Amino acid sequence: MDAMRTTIDSAGRVVIPKALRDAAGLHGGAAVEIELRDGVLELGPAPVDWRLEQRGRRPAAVPAEAVPQLTAEMVRDVLEQVRRGGERVALVSSLPE
Repeated sequence: MDAMRTTIDSAGRVVIPKALRDAAGLHGGAAVEIELRDGVLELGPAPVDWRLEQRGRRPAAVPAEAVPQLTAEMVRDVLEQVRRGGERVALVSSLPE
């Protein structure tokens, strides 16, 4: 996707253009993580916190908050994106609300 221009308001807020929000799977109220790397701000969906729990004889990774069910179709879509372009893909960003 091509770069888009936006502005920072006097309160320091940035409006992310709809096309970019849609492409990243971001929606109003979504938690995001922002980081400064080599003078560039990187913004993306905040990762989900997980903890390990013993389930029977095996440990299981359990999300600290409710997350949508991951479907086979979502996994196929992400795999196809990676195969086509090798771009970074955040699986969480493709989950429906």
